[in-house]
Amino acid sequence: MFGLFKSDPAKKLRKQYSAKLEEAMLAQRNGDIRSYSSLTEEAEAMWKELEPMEQAKP
Repeated sequence: MFGLFKSDPAKKLRKQYSAKLEEAMLAQRNGDIRSYSSLTEEAEAMWKELEPMEQAKP
């Protein structure tokens, strides 16, 4: 019952991951390939943190 108000760290990280991928996509569309590659690398690092959290969920 009290778990209702606890924040889910996986949900927060998933939101940050999605935002980072969108930012990378926009950089790619604008032709800034260096920014695209660095943002994609950051997103991959976030995914490595997020993946075990997602698998641990019941």
